[in-house]
Amino acid sequence: MAEQQGVNADSLFIPEQEKKAKLNEVQVAKLIDIVQKRFTAASNARQMHEERMIDAYNNFRGLYGKDIRFRETEKSRIFVKITKTKVLAAYGQTIDIVLSGERFPIGVQATEVPEGVDDIVHIGTEPKPSLQEEPEGSSIIPLDVGFAGDGQEVPAGTAYGSTFWKKLLPGKTQPIQEGAPLDPSIPVIRPADEAAYKMDKLIQDQLGESKAPAELARSLYECVMLGTGVLKGPFTYTKTLHKWVMENGKRVYKPINTKVPRIEFASVWDIYPDPNATMKSEMEWLIHRHRFNTSQMRGLVRRPLFDEKELTECIEKGPHYNKQSFEDRVQASSEESTGREYEDRFEVLEYWGVMGVKEAREQGLDVGGKKDLDEIQINAWICNGHLIRLVQNPFTPARIPYHIFNYETNPYSIFGIGIAENMSDSQAMMNGHARMAIDNLALAGGLVFDIDETALVPGQDTSIYNGKIFWRQAGSVGQAVHGIKFPNTAQENLMMFDKFRQIADEETGIPSFSHGALGVTGMTRTAAGMSMLMGAASVAIKTFIENLDQQLFTGLGEDLFQWNMQFFEGDLDIEGDLEVKALGTNSMLQKEVLSQRLTMVLQLAQNPAIAPWIKVPYFIEELAKSLDLDKDKALNSTEEARAIAGIIGLQSNAIGQQAGQTPTGGGQQPNVAGAGGVPPAGGAAGPQGTGGGEIGVGGVPQAGEPQFTG
Repeated sequence: MAEQQGVNADSLFIPEQEKKAKLNEVQVAKLIDIVQKRFTAASNARQMHEERMIDAYNNFRGLYGKDIRFRETEKSRIFVKITKTKVLAAYGQTIDIVLSGERFPIGVQATEVPEGVDDIVHIGTEPKPSLQEEPEGSSIIPLDVGFAGDGQEVPAGTAYGSTFWKKLLPGKTQPIQEGAPLDPSIPVIRPADEAAYKMDKLIQDQLGESKAPAELARSLYECVMLGTGVLKGPFTYTKTLHKWVMENGKRVYKPINTKVPRIEFASVWDIYPDPNATMKSEMEWLIHRHRFNTSQMRGLVRRPLFDEKELTECIEKGPHYNKQSFEDRVQASSEESTGREYEDRFEVLEYWGVMGVKEAREQGLDVGGKKDLDEIQINAWICNGHLIRLVQNPFTPARIPYHIFNYETNPYSIFGIGIAENMSDSQAMMNGHARMAIDNLALAGGLVFDIDETALVPGQDTSIYNGKIFWRQAGSVGQAVHGIKFPNTAQENLMMFDKFRQIADEETGIPSFSHGALGVTGMTRTAAGMSMLMGAASVAIKTFIENLDQQLFTGLGEDLFQWNMQFFEGDLDIEGDLEVKALGTNSMLQKEVLSQRLTMVLQLAQNPAIAPWIKVPYFIEELAKSLDLDKDKALNSTEEARAIAGIIGLQSNAIGQQAGQTPTGGGQQPNVAGAGGVPPAGGAAGPQGTGGGEIGVGGVPQAGEPQFTG
């Protein structure tokens, strides 16, 4: 008894590290159990949605499901793939709208009233005096800051208040003033717009390099077919920049590793969201189910914050994969994958959701000074009873990095409705009438013979072939052997087929003429009628594009913005009140129409009476965007435009002198001139009006940004 007490007493003296290890084992088992229970709950809750998606997939593939039974008398098994045609037509129209240009359909722009930064600012100095009047060592800041070659060029996208401006104008008191200057020759800066443009350009570059359009196209394809699409990200990946440098006369390879964001396609079959949520904002957690082979499992070691010890033990146990019910049914509907097993695969659950602060602290996570009753966002990876990764949600603000969007929104579920489901009944009816038409044609296409054996000589062969002779012993001619032709009802069945094909057009909002169906008459005989029909046909796609804007592009753009603010390793110089704008709906307006309207406004600006009221640079920038042009490459800056306008004025003056004409303006030196021959403030006099100068009214140049003609 004493020995037993001694043993119990010794067990109290457990090292602190061992205590923590045992406690962690309990907490790990608890966390794994919580994730497994939530996975089971999500799997059970989406059973009904899986049935809908399986039926939609079978209709798209043109396959009959296991629950379809045919009568023994039915010979035809035809499946008319009208669903596939509709799905591909909707997918093609969506891709043509969303990914038609070089830009990903996400944009960053400043709000109407930027917070924390001025809307318009300018360099607050007096006009620059002539070289003869400028005293040596003058502290006046030159107006021509940024001309090429002075070593003080303003980088594109530099925001007001950035380190560049501080370096450019050191020791100057209030080098920049609010509002637009009275002198149009002074450069105008819009800090929020410049910051938004720079961030937008950075995000577009990141998405292009990460093959985001291809990942989006895969998600859109699944969304149109099954009703729900999923994009994952942005996540941080390390990209290797291949760089070669010259050292001692030889090229040496010195790659550079940098952090980049990346988005990925995630199949809706593998996503298990919180069953109580009807939209992303209501989701408390989400589980992504992976199917990895051994090589992919080993590759997880090279990714950050994975537990190598737990991962090794998991791999040593061998593959452990639980096939889901939908996998058997989807694979059984495909001849090439029938009987396929996943004996060499691992099932890995990636969990994003909440965890108690107390449990997180016991797991070794840094939760700061939060109370035990608080919750934090975590990311946990579980495989075969092992916790192979546990980290606090790395994103600020904390978010679940998955974007779920619908083709047609179901207000009571996070899973949407696709084209295949909308026309499932019509597809079934078309298949039924097509089978009946073919079975009827098989009967009506041949003859059935009625033979009276009492009129024939016994023992004769009743087979039918050319030159056949029947020996008759009684009756009149034609009564012993008589051919019977069955009625042909195929025409009626095909009429019903066409009727349900029209109903499918109504159900999906994708009319047959929009995807090249022949034989459509009526209004399509004229160009105006066809235009009206095509406009009406785009209503369904417009609704889908609006869903993409609200459920995908806006959220994805905000996440990319936050990722860059948190993880981008370069100098952003971003200040201002910025917002993310989805561009999907805007691209529905044909770019040709938009460019025509912009060109019309620019033509009005040539009228001197109207020009002072139009901000020409804005319309020129918008025209460049409508033509998918980069404004940095296609358009000149204010200083460059002023210099080129001066060159045009010199050329105009020279041509006038060669022709023996006196340039308007009283022999003044050629330069950028305003209306009435009065040069703009801060510049030399020049020729009047159309010599490529700024347009003013009554000889007074317009305040704000200069306008140019010529």
